[in-house]
Amino acid sequence: MGSEILIHVTEEETKVAIIEGKRLVEYFFDRKQAQGIVGNIYKGKVSKVLPGMQAAFVDVGLEKAAFLYVDDVFVEGAETLPDALREESPSGGGIEEEAAVPATPEGETAPEPAKRSGRRPIEELLNDGQELLIQTTKEPISTKGPRATTYISLPGRYLVYMPQVNHIGVSRRITNEAERQRLKEIVGGLRTHKGGYIIRTVAEGMTEDEARMDMVFLDLLWEDIKAKKEAVRAPALVRVDLDVVFRTIRDYLTNEVDRLVIDTPKEYQRVIEFVRTYLPAYADKVELWNRKTLLFQEYSVDQQVARALEKKVWLKSGGYLVIDRAEALTVVDVNTGRFVGDKDPEETILKTNLEAVEEIAHQLRLRNIGGIIILDFIDMEKEKNREKVFQGLQEMLTRDKARTNALKISDLGLVEMSRKRVREDLVHLLGETCSYCDGKGYVKSVRTIIYEIFEDLRKLPSGRGAKDRRVILYVHPDVEAELASEKIFLDAVQQVIRRKVIIKSDPLYHIEEFVIVSP
Repeated sequence: MGSEILIHVTEEETKVAIIEGKRLVEYFFDRKQAQGIVGNIYKGKVSKVLPGMQAAFVDVGLEKAAFLYVDDVFVEGAETLPDALREESPSGGGIEEEAAVPATPEGETAPEPAKRSGRRPIEELLNDGQELLIQTTKEPISTKGPRATTYISLPGRYLVYMPQVNHIGVSRRITNEAERQRLKEIVGGLRTHKGGYIIRTVAEGMTEDEARMDMVFLDLLWEDIKAKKEAVRAPALVRVDLDVVFRTIRDYLTNEVDRLVIDTPKEYQRVIEFVRTYLPAYADKVELWNRKTLLFQEYSVDQQVARALEKKVWLKSGGYLVIDRAEALTVVDVNTGRFVGDKDPEETILKTNLEAVEEIAHQLRLRNIGGIIILDFIDMEKEKNREKVFQGLQEMLTRDKARTNALKISDLGLVEMSRKRVREDLVHLLGETCSYCDGKGYVKSVRTIIYEIFEDLRKLPSGRGAKDRRVILYVHPDVEAELASEKIFLDAVQQVIRRKVIIKSDPLYHIEEFVIVSP
């Protein structure tokens, strides 16, 4: 299926939408006032070494210190490789360019804080105040600072250059063994000095001249970074990664893309010059949007983004998904909803689950949901049906650039899976914690609040013999209105405390807030 890349540029932000068959499948943006930091390179200073966590905090000049895990610390002469290079078999986990290119919108969950066998402890590798070159691999998420590594990776069009390791790997998405070997021979033959390369998926069919051009560019870039490192004092920013437009061109403009459409003449000119210079074969795919209808309006992008923020997602059959995000995981619940099927309940459930599989894969990708994910399918009695649903899920997940790992459906109909991430999901990027409910997702019912008021009133001392036997109760107007229907209970409370309760409302009060003033 061919795809389209839509780029909408305004003074305040740049939005990118990846479309497949008029359907939004990926969405990301850069805002002038809050640009991302993944892929940036810093000269940092170790602020604290944590032996118990086998990690360190590094001051890079940002609001929060970067988190550096022991396995992300490069050691000269060591044989240890970063995770992205540990395996290069296309069938057995391992190399994929998204794992090694921090600038792409994917990421990974943090490893457990335990040392690998034979690895030197972090207290022997780093000292407080030590200066080092690091690269951010994860945006700050929630209360956590950015994740970082000292294994620098510089992504080009076809290759990712890793100057500290002596290794050549191939993306596992290139499955043809003959092509994998051809690409490794090209890169190995052109390599003239120490440094490792990951051959990206887009390099399939790459010529020797294209590889040479990428390698020369990346080598010059690394020399420039080293020079800047020596010229600045820590903490300091050494290199800013490409903006969202050029990252999109680098990572997404391939033969599978039908066209790349930009709605701003100035940005179009910048892009077409870049593509004509570095990717001339794709120049005819770049178009300027000059119709009266707005680009994102034509493709209903904003409406699709709005739907991606909702908890409930309807399926075509009448079933639906409920997507709930907790602090440590995301749960997706599948329901038959309005879909009742024909005669066989098992067949109805199977159809709903199979339809849900496609929508789940789409929503995970669109919403950029990462970390631990639990999929709660409708229970199926037949083992072959469970296997059919799981195989369908696996097939749909292959379209996702982010690395995923799913375990088979349990007897309870649950699938445990994980998906890499480097930044917050779409809901948290576009929204913020509700200031009214404080992120709980609910407020107490008015009746619950009223009964709490009654309990607090009963704790007051008796008004017998007091000069002023009144009690003033300040509440939200909705609570005042509901108190009228609870008058019989309020009268009983007043008799117990022998005081008259004077109710006053204030629309500025939170609905759960109330104040009792007892003279």
